[in-house]
Amino acid sequence: MLLGVTPTNVSAAGASVNPSSVAPSSVSTSSTAAGDVVELPVVVEILRLKVPAADREAWLQAERQSWEPWLEKQSGFLERRVYWDAASEEGVLLIHWASRQQWQGIAGAEVEQVQERFDQLARHGTGRSDPHPFPLLFSGELIPQ
Repeated sequence: MLLGVTPTNVSAAGASVNPSSVAPSSVSTSSTAAGDVVELPVVVEILRLKVPAADREAWLQAERQSWEPWLEKQSGFLERRVYWDAASEEGVLLIHWASRQQWQGIAGAEVEQVQERFDQLARHGTGRSDPHPFPLLFSGELIPQ
């Protein structure tokens, strides 16, 4: 069972929104060069990280100082929900994107930069020297039905 952690600041195009008021639809729209409107399915990125209970606050702080501000600036980002499962000591992130194309269109080098910042903050917060203090256990995507 996932125990809810107060969601971090949730944004859409940089504007703060109340997490409980966001109900992403299953499609977004995009215009083509010819002016045609095309429906694209919303996608939810799902990530699971190993987060020991003793390091939960350090993890949340590293998330708030790295991924959160970066996500808020990304085209197509809708919202992010952050959870922690005490039984398995795992952090679970659900990141809603307006389309898979926008999410997958982000440059890998840019993601690597943010990941390095997150890892630096996590090492500082935990006092550990592990290259990745909160290792990724699973990465996938969900399409709302």
